[in-house]
Amino acid sequence: MKALIVAPSWIGDTVLAQPLFVRLHERIPGLQLDALAARWVAPVLERMPEIARIVDSPFAHGELSLKARHRLARQLAHAGYGQAYVLPNSLKSALIPFFADIPERIGFIGETRYGLINRRHTLNKALLPQMCERFAQLAEAPGAPLPRPLPLPRLSSSSAERGATLASLGLNLPAKLAVFCPGAEYGPAKRWPARHFATLANALADRGFAVWLLGSPKDRAIGDEIVSLSGSAGLPLNLCGATSLTQAIDLLAAASFVVCNDSGLMHVAAALDRPLIAVYGSSSPGFTPPLSRQARVISLALECSPCFKRECPLGHLDCLNKLDPQRVLAACLEGLPA
Repeated sequence: MKALIVAPSWIGDTVLAQPLFVRLHERIPGLQLDALAARWVAPVLERMPEIARIVDSPFAHGELSLKARHRLARQLAHAGYGQAYVLPNSLKSALIPFFADIPERIGFIGETRYGLINRRHTLNKALLPQMCERFAQLAEAPGAPLPRPLPLPRLSSSSAERGATLASLGLNLPAKLAVFCPGAEYGPAKRWPARHFATLANALADRGFAVWLLGSPKDRAIGDEIVSLSGSAGLPLNLCGATSLTQAIDLLAAASFVVCNDSGLMHVAAALDRPLIAVYGSSSPGFTPPLSRQARVISLALECSPCFKRECPLGHLDCLNKLDPQRVLAACLEGLPA
């Protein structure tokens, strides 16, 4: 049996989809599971043993490109896929499996995708409050209960891969390494303030930790701000925009612990099973929590949060501004060797 996953377009969502992949392999012995994925999420799928092959999806966020989708679909039509699991809920995400004549096309109804999806699930948000549960439900018959507990996402990073990444970046691994991921693609209402990250970096440096910042090129500016506010030459080391996602995976795997906003790299760190402190502001740990027993979620749980807005609608961002660095420091140090 060969099946195709139409992967999400976000790094974190792709990590949260892995329990579905595990369940599919449990249910279908000998399954070859391939993934149609955007190139910016492909490195995450490359570190999942459940995925045999990745098919490049060249389309940007929101891009329809009907003719190009049809051309790609006709190439996939000869691959022998019996099933397609369409994880995004958009209409366009269901087009390629339909154009490729894959017999069974599985997903939630989404944007009225009748016909495009022919094994249709109806979302019950009360029964499936978490995104990972919604993905995993697709392994079941429509309407069937979801078996729990779900397997936890797990990404691989070998010592050889970590060593190669460090060498390629000209880095030596410190004895005590804290990695911060200060960005959040969704917007500023999910980003802990740079001054708080800087205060935390200084406190950790006083305790002998090296601090590295990871993120995309868009996070370079906030990384520079953290470095400037820390007031220490060379502390922390801003690697935002200086690594590939594959390299970021290996650096996260090498960390003593990780401090993240609710972001894609938070889910990556959780799936690498690193000690993790996840700071939540406008979003909800009830919907997209870090799936790791080593994760600590810190949230002030104010009356106005979660609002799920990109920017604070009240203008004060109290949910993050008032989250004291000392509280995060205590969580970082808890359970670590003295």
